Amino acid sequence: MSENGKTKRYEELSFTDDFMFCKILQNDPDLCRELTELILSRKIGRIVSIDRQKAIEITADGKGVRFDVYMEDDESTVYDIEMQTTVAEDLPKRMRYYQGMIDLNMIERGARYKELKKSFIIFICLKNPYPEAGLHKYSIRSVCEEDATIDYDDGIFKVILSARGDKGDVSDEMSKFLLYLTDQRTESDLTKRLNERVLAARSHEKWRREYMTLQERDELMREEGRKEGREEGRKEGREEGRKEGREEGRKEGREEGRKEGREEGRKEGREEGRKEGREEG
Repeated sequence: MSENGKTKRYEELSFTDDFMFCKILQNDPDLCRELTELILSRKIGRIVSIDRQKAIEITADGKGVRFDVYMEDDESTVYDIEMQTTVAEDLPKRMRYYQGMIDLNMIERGARYKELKKSFIIFICLKNPYPEAGLHKYSIRSVCEEDATIDYDDGIFKVILSARGDKGDVSDEMSKFLLYLTDQRTESDLTKRLNERVLAARSHEKWRREYMTLQERDELMREEGRKEGREEGRKEGREEGRKEGREEGRKEGREEGRKEGREEGRKEGREEGRKEGREEG
């Protein structure tokens, strides 16, 4: 889906489109690992698993989550990488929710609290969620406000990467990656290889069919949503109409009642006046 709300043709997809982003990184563990190391500015373990659009639904009727790229390395560390093309005002709460679902999923699988794995949640944002700060990278972890030297290691790390920043806070390699996200300029070996994967993916017929199927499914869901919305709107409208109608009816009724009351009062007054006049006569 493009920014103007229109569905993109498969041939128009770029690395920042969710479908392409997921396909390329999920199907190339080495490239995914290289990108993750660039973002975190550190080496990570050997990737032992990458889940394709991993979905976690703890309860049948609860709100689940579907991760873009979810992987684990051989050092008991979990990584979730998300592409964010729009500004999300609830980004911190969303990251908190994703972290919670990761932990709950481990507990569901039988892990004890002390066995919860270290986790990195990474959001790659095309726009800067904190434009007043102007950073390209925001690294967040839990600290003790009273004494920051306390080693409060809960194993949770969050990184927000912004393609729009004006500070010199990242490496030259990272700057070139961010430039690729915004302008599709390939000025580093990594971005050239990413772009090659995108060009090759555009002729991948199986992925094309999968993308078209997903678009048809999404359109059906949107149509069902619109239908349900119209029905809910009519129901709410009828209820509001009845409420407004009752209020208008009461208002009109009071006005009509006053009018009728005045007429009856005049009639009764005339009758009383004639009676009083006859008696006085």
